[in-house]
Amino acid sequence: MTEKKADGSWEKSKSKLKQKFADLTNNDQMLLERKKEAILARLQLKLGTTKEETLKIISGLF
Repeated sequence: MTEKKADGSWEKSKSKLKQKFADLTNNDQMLLERKKEAILARLQLKLGTTKEETLKIISGLF
């Protein structure tokens, strides 16, 4: 999965979350996005992989 594809998926996910949970604000979604990036960076560090490799591993799980 490329970063662009992952970002597209994230945009769809954010939209679905906002539809399902109308109480979510843009600030809530920005926080979720920062957490996503932090988790991705931590996985990269632990696995010793690039961002693209890590995204590919994650996408293979689903």
